[in-house]
Amino acid sequence: MKLVIIGGGIMGEALLAAALRQHVVEPQDVTVCEVAEHRRLQLRSEYDVEVTDACEGPMRQADAVVIAVKPQDIPGVRGSLRDDALLISIAAGVPMRRLATHFEHRRIVRVMPNTPAAAGAGMSVWTCSDDVTAEQRAFVAKLLAALGRELFVSDERKIDMATAVSGSGPAYVFLFAEALIEGAVGIGLPRNQAEELVWQTILGAAVYAQKAGKSAADLRAMVTSPAGTTAAGLLAMERAAFRAAVIDAVRAAYQRALELGEG
Repeated sequence: MKLVIIGGGIMGEALLAAALRQHVVEPQDVTVCEVAEHRRLQLRSEYDVEVTDACEGPMRQADAVVIAVKPQDIPGVRGSLRDDALLISIAAGVPMRRLATHFEHRRIVRVMPNTPAAAGAGMSVWTCSDDVTAEQRAFVAKLLAALGRELFVSDERKIDMATAVSGSGPAYVFLFAEALIEGAVGIGLPRNQAEELVWQTILGAAVYAQKAGKSAADLRAMVTSPAGTTAAGLLAMERAAFRAAVIDAVRAAYQRALELGEG
């Protein structure tokens, strides 16, 4: 499987590293197309893969091409694929119809990954056109599983929904963590201790939630004693409309994803 990755940024490198680490592909079968020379040198040195600033030739020879550039940079990507090759896009908000038109290609996969993929803990939601073969779907599932978890959806509209939840979600968590750290510092904890407490609490809560098999509401109730400290903290959050703010954030992100899709 000859793989070409167009864009050697954070997500492009995350996919490259995971694919090599899990032996989905081998270094000699990968080419990264990247315009920044310092990134090309870095990726070649670290991963021993072929690098170039011209993507047309590698695209024509590839079995699969990953578009890992920003949505606004896609018009600048020029090149054609073999009819039987696979086009995989991780560009947020770019629908398959636009990819099909720009690249004049029919075998398309659209993916919404997220940044924890760089640590092998990502959540990738994906869909594909009807022209993608069963073998190619299996390859995509294996490739995305190397980044963390993967979920196939048959309705492309759910990709925009996932963009607002799992795609943007890490930033929501980081903002919450930032606020929790500031709150801890505000009551007297040293910042380094506050950071350790907060990040381990978030990690532990997520791991526990996945293993417990209960709803978020049930888990919250389990750690909230009547008239206790947690209840007091949650009441303050509710008075500040925390829940409504999160819901509004998801809706705003979803609307923006739809706007990006309109081009």
